[in-house]
Amino acid sequence: MKPLHQIKKILIAIENSQYSDRVSSFGYDLAKQLNATVGLVHVNDIPVATPYAADPLISETPVMIPEVMSAQEETGKRLLENIAETSGIGVNTYLFNKIGNPYEGIVSTAEEFEADLLVLGTHGRTGFDHFISGSVAEKVVRNSKCPVLIIPNKDE
Repeated sequence: MKPLHQIKKILIAIENSQYSDRVSSFGYDLAKQLNATVGLVHVNDIPVATPYAADPLISETPVMIPEVMSAQEETGKRLLENIAETSGIGVNTYLFNKIGNPYEGIVSTAEEFEADLLVLGTHGRTGFDHFISGSVAEKVVRNSKCPVLIIPNKDE
């Protein structure tokens, strides 16, 4: 593990939620203090095909999986650009917009980017919600080759 002053590449994992501002702000503040480059990564889950996607009782226009994926990709791109423009002023930033399993996408992007540190948030789910959804942050910590800084997303 590198000493703090040798951290030159920080990967910040964001999602499309109210918590991304806190995570990106912390990651960019750290990058500015360390004069580090930032990679911003957003990973969308692959949409799951269900019979509801083409059910005329639910929607007159069936929603096709490629259309959903395209919309997700565009939304992710805008999210990354917005965060880079608002939080990343003066910081060299690379954008990674991916579709797939979120924890796998984050870990593989950290390796691809050769990150010295990975910053991400957690929803802080417990009990049944945690059992059902698992924890992306927990899986990232277990599988990352670089140190991981988790920003809690508990409301103050």
